[in-house]
Amino acid sequence: MHHTFIHPIDVRYLEVDQQGVVFNMWYLAYFDDALTAFLAHRGVPYQDMMDRGFDVQLVNTDITWRRGVGWGDEVGVAVSTARLGSTSFVLDFSVRVDDEECVTGRTVYVVIATDGTGKRPIPDFLRDALEPVEPLLGALAR
Repeated sequence: MHHTFIHPIDVRYLEVDQQGVVFNMWYLAYFDDALTAFLAHRGVPYQDMMDRGFDVQLVNTDITWRRGVGWGDEVGVAVSTARLGSTSFVLDFSVRVDDEECVTGRTVYVVIATDGTGKRPIPDFLRDALEPVEPLLGALAR
């Protein structure tokens, strides 16, 4: 049984805007950091995936803000696989301060070849790392 993977984030002073909260673009960076940590935790360090001839490309992200995250907050980004397709997969992200969900995101990734020849079916080693499918954000969209 898998437990929810949570990647810790240290909010840096430079990420906070004049409203005193993390500026919106930084959440994409948090999701990217959490993706690489999630894959490594599941046995697929990103460089190993690339060494095997595969990479992933973000094709869509939906982000919902519930409340701001500030400098000094203890932040964790929960990650879970929401859907597995033939060439794409969807990850759910939940940015949390303590147990409070502050920001959520759902990101669609497509598997591509590192040689520039385009998208590829999800290889078995990556599919195995992404299972089980356990959405964090309710009903699946897409």
